[in-house]
Amino acid sequence: MIRVLLVDDQHLIRAGLRMLCDAQPDIEVVGEADNGREAIPLAGRLLPDVVVMDLRMPGVDGITATSRILADRPATRVLVLTTFGDDDHLYPALTAGACGFLLKDAPPTELLDGIRRAAVGDSPFSPEVLRRLVERAVHARPGSPPALPGLTARERDVLDLVAEGLSNTEIADQLHIGVTTVKTHITSLMTKTDSPNRVRLALFARGV
Repeated sequence: MIRVLLVDDQHLIRAGLRMLCDAQPDIEVVGEADNGREAIPLAGRLLPDVVVMDLRMPGVDGITATSRILADRPATRVLVLTTFGDDDHLYPALTAGACGFLLKDAPPTELLDGIRRAAVGDSPFSPEVLRRLVERAVHARPGSPPALPGLTARERDVLDLVAEGLSNTEIADQLHIGVTTVKTHITSLMTKTDSPNRVRLALFARGV
């Protein structure tokens, strides 16, 4: 069971997230906080696996709360869920230790998948955020994709689309295969390229 702490100053958002999570057999909401100041001691007391963290909140914001929570419990996974996907919010959140960054307009399935991926050590990002991370890294360190003779043709197709920032569902639709098959290919690609998460895999594909 994945233990989740919800942190958001909007009660309606928290209520919707709780309903969404509570409907899942493998996710349990163990607590809620409406600002970062409340979230810090709650994380220490409730020991969540994943903290779903808003960024803009009164008092202690989500970036400060993320840093404080991870200083006390480094194994906690903090997944940012925010309306603001700009660099002024993205990079400070990542610097504070957030493991992933999703936008509030993401489909419910993407959020649930993000919580599950965060819980097992992955780094979930909204497709547009991932694209920007890759583009910025490529601009800083231009390169070319490395040769990997061990990849199948289908794995190469999937790798190219991961590099473009597409989600699993978008990749499945474009290649006319199942989402489960996409996940299997991505797991194989991570193993073959020694990439610990999807971001690193995308950067690898772009030769960064």
